[in-house]
Amino acid sequence: MNKHITIIGGSGFIGTNLIKELSNFDITNLDIKKSILYNHITTYSDVQFIESLTISKNTHTIVLLAAEHKDNITPISRYYDVNVEGIRNVLKKMDDLGINNLIFTSSVAIYGIGKKYPSETTLPDPFNHYGKSKLEAEQLIIDWYNKNPFNKSVTIIRPTVVFGENNRGNVYNLLKQMNSGKFIMIGNGKNIKSMAYVGNLATFIKNRIISNEKCLQIFNYTDRPDISMIELLNLINKRLNLRTKKFFIPYFIGLFIGYILDFFSFVFNKNLNISSVRIKKFCKTTHFNSDKAHSIFTPPYSLYEGIIRTLDHEFTSKKSDVEFFSE
Repeated sequence: MNKHITIIGGSGFIGTNLIKELSNFDITNLDIKKSILYNHITTYSDVQFIESLTISKNTHTIVLLAAEHKDNITPISRYYDVNVEGIRNVLKKMDDLGINNLIFTSSVAIYGIGKKYPSETTLPDPFNHYGKSKLEAEQLIIDWYNKNPFNKSVTIIRPTVVFGENNRGNVYNLLKQMNSGKFIMIGNGKNIKSMAYVGNLATFIKNRIISNEKCLQIFNYTDRPDISMIELLNLINKRLNLRTKKFFIPYFIGLFIGYILDFFSFVFNKNLNISSVRIKKFCKTTHFNSDKAHSIFTPPYSLYEGIIRTLDHEFTSKKSDVEFFSE
């Protein structure tokens, strides 16, 4: 492929898998962090400072992954400095260089919590600063497109939680707990959790780069079939030949414990692995409509296959020497 692709924020988990998927492309990665596998194509860059955005004028498409996304970022203003003002800097640089093609990873966090199967037309209702800042970034991009849409290709992708091999984020921690035999289910386990396997998401981004349709498009991204928490636990037990007993505690008791831990976290100024917010997230159905994406794209793996590949790599296969990515 002769298209030059500039990835901004490609040193993390999604970016590393995307660079691997785009091995036939000419790629530059701009990031504030070194790349574990692809540092030879990585240049230091901070989206907060436009002068550090050393984007090649030969760039055909920019894939914008850079974001602050953890639950405990301080100060709160950093969400907006990076996720909003950083995107403003990228768009300004694109105008200066005459680059018209952009793929931006947003998040289903823009919908908020507890929405019933939201699609791309569902009104946004973010509940935290990450979701609010992502929504503001989307609006910046939409305004930029509408100001002069001629010959522009803009894709906004809203992934659900992304998992896969060598990631040390929330999904891995959940799988590890389930594999330990010490897992306790809070609630009845019937809540559905939409998830996205990183290999599929990277392939979808590649699909959008190749298609290069001259328009503005927004996609939710999740993998299928949808899975409930109890189905996930049963899949892990079967795949890893576990004999884990299923322990359930009512939601209200779990939430009460979360509030107690919130208090200790506040008093001792220490972040704990369990909190009321995380318990709420765990017990909520987070089920998103991704029919639009799947109408134009067939992922290489089903959700079950992605989970099995991750389980086999993390809990049965010999581990690679590659460093792990945390969310």
